[in-house]
Amino acid sequence: MAQAANIKQGEQIFNAICSGCHARGGNVIMGNKTLNKEALEKYGMASADKIISQINNGKNAMPAFQGRLKPQEIENVTAYVLMKAEQGWHKR
Repeated sequence: MAQAANIKQGEQIFNAICSGCHARGGNVIMGNKTLNKEALEKYGMASADKIISQINNGKNAMPAFQGRLKPQEIENVTAYVLMKAEQGWHKR
């Protein structure tokens, strides 16, 4: 990541844009492909590079956000997702 991630901004963007489908780390479209640590590991998505690629390019029902979000915003969301996956989404 180019700059240090801004977790707070990542949380704000996640809540505004991503939480409709991924509230509390879930996935309303594909219930087994959550943002929980175990699912990210199982599906090969437990790295910043993989998550950034998914956000940029989209996949299946998830739209691409490249061009809609700035690269630093995508990095901030990625850092937030990885932090929450590590902590457990249901914990504060």
